[in-house]
Amino acid sequence: MISLRQRIVWASLLGSAALASSGAFAQAPAAPSTSSTPPAAVAQADGAAGNKAQHKRMDPAERMQRMQEHRAKRLAALKEKLKLTAAQESAWSTFASASQPPSGARPPRMDRAEFAKLTTPERLERMQARQAERSARFAKRAEATKTFYAALTPEQKKTFDAETVHVGMHGHRGHHGHGGPDGHHSAAPAKS
Repeated sequence: MISLRQRIVWASLLGSAALASSGAFAQAPAAPSTSSTPPAAVAQADGAAGNKAQHKRMDPAERMQRMQEHRAKRLAALKEKLKLTAAQESAWSTFASASQPPSGARPPRMDRAEFAKLTTPERLERMQARQAERSARFAKRAEATKTFYAALTPEQKKTFDAETVHVGMHGHRGHHGHGGPDGHHSAAPAKS
């Protein structure tokens, strides 16, 4: 079964080959490629590597500020779409504050060399402690979300559901390159 993306790549490769063989391009013949990877895949991999390098070069404080601004815009847009009443404002405030990351800076990550010096049980304990912290934060957000959801009208619930459908797939919506389990952003299954 060939996906739509694969069909597009193959069609563009075949179209390029047809144009090249018909003499539409007056170029010297290219050196034979020793790679079996299609050029489109190589370009996509190069672009992904470039994006990762770009994210790593960005100052962590600047990246955190951009994420907070993005989160604030998203929450403001959601609030506007929900058209909350005055009676729902306190539930919104609780929900919005629980949706924010923990105040203060994240605890610094342990250096890989230090982590490697730990014994396996010590590493497991560290990982388990971090997982417990994340689970506690998630439980707090989930409870605040359920409380807020209960305060909404049926029409507001439909809007909330539609606006937050992608949030649970990978933690947040703005993560490019990730979608559902099949890598797509739409809720509908991909057709091939």
